[in-house]
Amino acid sequence: MTLSAGDRIPGTTFFVSGENGPEKRTTDEIFPGKKVVLFGVPGAFTPTCQNKHLPGFLEHYDAIKERGVDTIALVAVNDPFVLKAWSETTGATGKIPFLSDGNAEFAKAAGLAIDGSGAGLGTRLARFAAIVEDGVVKSIYVEDAPSDAEKSTAAAVLEAL
Repeated sequence: MTLSAGDRIPGTTFFVSGENGPEKRTTDEIFPGKKVVLFGVPGAFTPTCQNKHLPGFLEHYDAIKERGVDTIALVAVNDPFVLKAWSETTGATGKIPFLSDGNAEFAKAAGLAIDGSGAGLGTRLARFAAIVEDGVVKSIYVEDAPSDAEKSTAAAVLEAL
């Protein structure tokens, strides 16, 4: 079953890159009492993620935050070291936390895991964006294909807010 409006975000542990290596961040730390825009990408540095999806969230960062959003966070099935490098090269550091779902636990629990093995990518996360309030999904936009970036863009999220 795919994560839908009205569902609670599945309890998961993500990893972020910290000063001394990977640090755990649970859904219980990220979502309670907050309005969060969570967007998922199939992979760091991949063409659509790098050139279309992430840039919009950086461009519309202030406008999204002005709509009462506490956190804008990215999740990907990449290790925290790759996500740290991607965050640094895109200028997202300090703005958008990059959550590593390296074992695809969130992807699977949310019903958003996709098979990227045909391109040598293994299990990945479907491209999506969700508005989450106090751990409950208020709205979610999942793309039909990993290369699509229409429904889950920052502009679409901003319109929904």
